[in-house]
Amino acid sequence: MNKLIPELKKSFVTALWFAFLTFPILVIKVNTVRNSILWRWGNLAAVFVLTMALSYVWRRLLEKRARGERLFDLSGLVPAKLRGIELKSVFAQKKNSRAALAVLLALAVLFPFVAGMYQTNIVTTALMYVILGLGLNIVIGLGGLLQLGYAAFYAVGAYTYGILNTRFGLSFWIALPLGAVLATIFGIILGFPVLRLKGDYLAIVTLGFAEICRIVLENWNDFSSGPSGISQIDRPPFFGIKLSVPQSAIYLYLITLALVVVTVFIVRRLENSRLGRAWEAMREDAVASEAMGVNLTIAKLSAFALGAFWAGMVGVLFAAKTTFINPASFTLMESVLILCIIVLGGMGSTAGVIVGALVIILLPEYLRAFTQYRMLLYGSILVLMMVFRPGGIIRKVRKSYVFKADGQVEGAGHE
Repeated sequence: MNKLIPELKKSFVTALWFAFLTFPILVIKVNTVRNSILWRWGNLAAVFVLTMALSYVWRRLLEKRARGERLFDLSGLVPAKLRGIELKSVFAQKKNSRAALAVLLALAVLFPFVAGMYQTNIVTTALMYVILGLGLNIVIGLGGLLQLGYAAFYAVGAYTYGILNTRFGLSFWIALPLGAVLATIFGIILGFPVLRLKGDYLAIVTLGFAEICRIVLENWNDFSSGPSGISQIDRPPFFGIKLSVPQSAIYLYLITLALVVVTVFIVRRLENSRLGRAWEAMREDAVASEAMGVNLTIAKLSAFALGAFWAGMVGVLFAAKTTFINPASFTLMESVLILCIIVLGGMGSTAGVIVGALVIILLPEYLRAFTQYRMLLYGSILVLMMVFRPGGIIRKVRKSYVFKADGQVEGAGHE
């Protein structure tokens, strides 16, 4: 009781200040037609009570986190027979994890045939950002190279398909590998000048590279049609057969889903490869990793090249989905959005990047019911995540090995 009263006083003062600062917006409504003022005192009372309650809950959660306790204990909702069973141990078995993945993949394939065209389109966009997030995760999450110009490679793929399709009549399936390869070349070109840079300097150079690409696309009218962009880009055909708009939406969804599966498989294999371990060693300590024999030049260039490869491929998908591209789609905010996906999901975690992309892309769409408050709710959720889960939704699990007395090695994992 002695501790409750001071906490309530702090929450009361916080709510009072918030109500005072938002008074002109929430209470006063001016009608310029009738020259009258409507005083909405009910809004002020509701905001005051809600802010006071949220402030108190926020302080309690911060105290729990400081003591190392669980923020939300839901053990009481779990049946007694299942309380000793952890999901991690259940899905750690290959048999269970493969069965769960098979069911999840089957549901994902059936989704566009059950949902409407709107739902299919927004989930397709989310899956594209999953691939973008996994590509940038190679550079930042595994390699530790802070890159803010990722949208440049995204634009290279999109304009490759846009120009080749509208001017030379090349199909989607020919432009898809060409866009990915061309973006890879640009990634290598960017990688050479920044081999000796790291941290903020690397971020500034990559940001400058992205801005150069965007300005070139805006001003080189003969090549990219300038700010007007490229329109009437063909959607992917099905063995030469042109599909209707709803059919194209489903077809593109299935193509994107297949590419997500392939990307996840390749990225997971890369993580456990010799190159993946070199990236992680370079991320932890570049000097020590070089002393142990890691070729930093090859490691950095391969990270930039592979990250750009996936961005170029998604750029082709984006151009095929929207049938129109212009430089406004590849600004700095696009690179920042992809970076937010990695940070929110979990730096270096494949599963975390997938969840982060789905949350960041789908959440604003499904919060449209709240109209003007949806971005406020969206931002609040991101702030809460970064405060109480700074490592991301699904943190990277690092493998550790324990040597037993009999010479056997037992693998384990820790965060």
